[in-house]
Amino acid sequence: MPPADTGASVTDRAAASPQSSSDSPSPSSSAAATDPESDKLRPGGPGYRRMSFALFAAGVATFALLYSTQALLPAISADLDVAPDQASWTVSAATFGLALGVIPLSALSERFGRRTLMTASLTVAAVIALLVPFAPSLGTLIALRAVQGVALAGLPASAMAFLAEEVRAKALVAAIGLFVAGNSIGGMSGRIVTGWVAQAWGWRAALGAVGVLAVVCAVAFRLLVPRARHFAARSVGPRALARTLGGHLADPLLRRLYAIGGLFMTVFGAVYTVIGYRLVAEPFNLPQGIVGSIFVIYLVGTVSSAAAGKLVGRVGRRGALYLAVGTTTAGLLLTLVASVGAVLAGLVLITAGFFAGHAVASSSVSRTAKTARAQASALYQCAYYIGSSLGGALGAAAFHAAGWSGTVLLGLAAMVGAAGITLYATRKAVAERRLLSLGKAA
Repeated sequence: MPPADTGASVTDRAAASPQSSSDSPSPSSSAAATDPESDKLRPGGPGYRRMSFALFAAGVATFALLYSTQALLPAISADLDVAPDQASWTVSAATFGLALGVIPLSALSERFGRRTLMTASLTVAAVIALLVPFAPSLGTLIALRAVQGVALAGLPASAMAFLAEEVRAKALVAAIGLFVAGNSIGGMSGRIVTGWVAQAWGWRAALGAVGVLAVVCAVAFRLLVPRARHFAARSVGPRALARTLGGHLADPLLRRLYAIGGLFMTVFGAVYTVIGYRLVAEPFNLPQGIVGSIFVIYLVGTVSSAAAGKLVGRVGRRGALYLAVGTTTAGLLLTLVASVGAVLAGLVLITAGFFAGHAVASSSVSRTAKTARAQASALYQCAYYIGSSLGGALGAAAFHAAGWSGTVLLGLAAMVGAAGITLYATRKAVAERRLLSLGKAA
């Protein structure tokens, strides 16, 4: 891969830093010389807890804002007199805006730092969130949501790169799992709050409540996030950025991971964009507050994403992906049953499978990319949120045309694609091991 990036090793940075005034190396510098990761954050070590809480707060704000209108779509449709596939663009516009902005903003993080860009992204997105409730029409609402998505784009890729640079490699999956867990908490709390507030005071008041939550999270993040100790500022011009992105896209493993992340998010975006319409209609007829409370199922995602590291340790990365695909597929099929209990059980399986698959795929990107980690993560986030945009738009269109079974069919097609990619990778790895063993035998 091209060298234009931020992922310079700790040893390289140490060589470029000012020398100590003492001729004899300190114990800490001697330890760093033998173990380049000795001064990185680790569970139980100084700064790790603050970092975890800060990134958790950032994750909460990101998903709460990004999907703030998702649970409100039936109310928005009724109030503005628009069809589900039109209202769904209040979600898809935000995720599409994030997908467009994540790569250029990740390049800015190389120049200004991950911490600075994450703070700026959260602040701008929170300010826009306070304006969204006053949108006079669907078009204005969609436009504001698109801008908000672009503002949020500086956070996901920068967060992944920050963790990859500041946290020890052995703890990386667990650290990213905590960030993803914050995503699930944000997605859950945002939808529950909006559901009940909308039932009492309308969908505009509900969006205002999410804006206040985002402001609180942005302040908490800025106060808690530790200074970066392993970041080296570097300007990335358009040509260097293009070469870096081309290098990542030329890596077959990274391409597969990007596709898997996008396919998982297609399912998740489709299901949670449309589920509200299904549950407020026959035969369920659930009120808006109850529909919003169903998103408490996101707690399952908190558990499954945080446990992804242990799962990988037991069955390997591809094994974990197979389990995630199987769990998500079983959940999709279960939601076809016209029973609230069956639908809830299906959503539990879909959520657990999605967050496990996302945590494994995203951490694999950070681990695979030895250079330009911010851009590698940005490409993953781009594919991931394009999947969300397509899932929301296509899922709503499929529901409008064929009902819930059409949305489920779209999700099943995406899981077949993810399973096929993982199977291809498995067969390739087996073939490579056979060639290696034959070479040793010869």
